[in-house]
Amino acid sequence: TKPFYTCKYDKAFKEIMMKEENFEILKKVLESILEVTIEKIELQPLHIPTGNIHLKGKEVDLLVVTDKGKIEVEVNTYYNDYVRVRNFSYITNIYNNQITVGDKYSEDTNVIQINLNYGIPDTKYRRIYKVRDEEGKEYIKNFYIYEINMEKLKKIWYDKNELEIEKNKYLLMLDMEISDLKKLSKDQVVREYMEKIEKLNEDPIFINWITKEKDEQMIKNTQLYRATQEGINYEKIKISKTLLNKNMSVEDIMDIKGLKKEEIENCKR
Repeated sequence: TKPFYTCKYDKAFKEIMMKEENFEILKKVLESILEVTIEKIELQPLHIPTGNIHLKGKEVDLLVVTDKGKIEVEVNTYYNDYVRVRNFSYITNIYNNQITVGDKYSEDTNVIQINLNYGIPDTKYRRIYKVRDEEGKEYIKNFYIYEINMEKLKKIWYDKNELEIEKNKYLLMLDMEISDLKKLSKDQVVREYMEKIEKLNEDPIFINWITKEKDEQMIKNTQLYRATQEGINYEKIKISKTLLNKNMSVEDIMDIKGLKKEEIENCKR
């Protein structure tokens, strides 16, 4: 069976959510996360200048201005240690740009980042971060980071928690196959989303684009893994040479460093 690409992939997310005809879908997703009612949405350029001519600008997944503030969305399909650092640099840059466009420093406009994370090690499916001290006193009032653990959220669906499913249906739909989407399709917005994502998966241009990108990403991941492993082995061998020079036995080094006997024997050369 051919793969079905959901909005777990940032390309699919952007392809649907960045079209004005689909703003009602985007609005419902944002409202579900922020627990507010949004009246208007306006797309912003994805490229964020760094303010430093020596550094490249950053491109975010989605950036909109609403009556509830400036909202940036990041879809993190593969979570890694650097994700929070990278995303924090994005939102602080946006915050800086927001503050410096006016003629005074102001907290009038909320600046919000939403991270839709897959593979994050967390027990909660929703966290909200603010700038506060150890007693909970706010340092600034208009800066928020929402982190959604999309895989933890799925437990609501598998547990058949009807109340939570209804509350989170617009988030849940983002990574659902058609068979599950049909179970929620009494809702008009879910039905519209289902039609859009199904149509997108039948678009040969999109499929060719996303599969090519996925293949390139897998190659990059493989190369990075190999480079990392080579780096780890290099350090092990380097330490093994030192231990051999201190007359430690080959067997002891094998136990400590996890290297093969021939790898350690080569260190003698």
